[in-house]
Amino acid sequence: MKTGLIGAGLQGWRRSRAIKEFEDTELVIVASGHQERARLLADEMGCQAAAGWEEVVKRDDVEAVIICTPPHLHASMALEALKKGKHVLCEKPLARSPEEAGEIVDAARKNGVRVKCGFNLRHHPGIQQARKWLDEGAVGEPMFLRCRYGIGGRPGYEEEWRMNPEISGGGQLMDQGMHALDLARWFLGDFTEATGFIQTAFWNIAPLEDNAFALLRTEKGNVASIHASWTQWKNLFSLEIFAQDGYIVVEGLGGSYGVEKAVLAKRAFLQPFQEEVIEFRGGDRSWYEEWKEFVSAISENREPLGNGCDGLEALRLAEAIYQSARNGRTVRIE
Repeated sequence: MKTGLIGAGLQGWRRSRAIKEFEDTELVIVASGHQERARLLADEMGCQAAAGWEEVVKRDDVEAVIICTPPHLHASMALEALKKGKHVLCEKPLARSPEEAGEIVDAARKNGVRVKCGFNLRHHPGIQQARKWLDEGAVGEPMFLRCRYGIGGRPGYEEEWRMNPEISGGGQLMDQGMHALDLARWFLGDFTEATGFIQTAFWNIAPLEDNAFALLRTEKGNVASIHASWTQWKNLFSLEIFAQDGYIVVEGLGGSYGVEKAVLAKRAFLQPFQEEVIEFRGGDRSWYEEWKEFVSAISENREPLGNGCDGLEALRLAEAIYQSARNGRTVRIE
């Protein structure tokens, strides 16, 4: 499958390396608003560098397009690619708003192609193990979930594009918070209520938030607690699922987040605590595994894991959290 890439930043490099490693796909063209970056990445991958993103979309031999740009460009690029019958893998958030994301989902359906949102955390081995344990009934019916995800930023962070609401669509909730919202929904199902608080505590980025807190509840009463932070001075990822018969915990994502591990334990009131712990070594393979899933879904004519609808639903949750924070009350999600 011949593939075009838009965006030559860090994510572009990650995605291009996954394509190069996968023997059934080929990166044929790279475009970026920074021509030198596009040329550097293209030279490394042995493909063409384009002057503008339109050149990627209009090529007849390109079957799939990867979008690794800031969010304000996602909708226009994705829609144009979809209209030309090309599959799209777009970084999260899928767009800046549910309305933009809805247009993307509708265009994919209309043109018979696939959209995948860049939810690579679903493809981390610890998360995959947690999903496997839950599906096997290892801890019974889930009751509640907690997810904490944060970084500490860096000098000058407040000057980066993420801090421009016209570009990003929101603060930390629209950044790492998107992953937390997607995982909460993947493990607990659709939510019907959202209560949120947002805080601008350190970075001079108002009206955007550097911390987002949310409580989400499903129709059955299962609750997810989420905290996404840009003031987590030591990088952290923690996902906890407590169920009727035990609990599952995933901690770390490798690198600065610490060793990735999955923990399984059974409820046992009168016995010593016993945990099964699996630690995952090696580099981050989630980018390759996500690309493999996308290609497989296209080949098998099915929806990929973390599809366009999942990207849309994560944005609908974020919108409800923002609305709750503004109005000071719980928001019902239809």
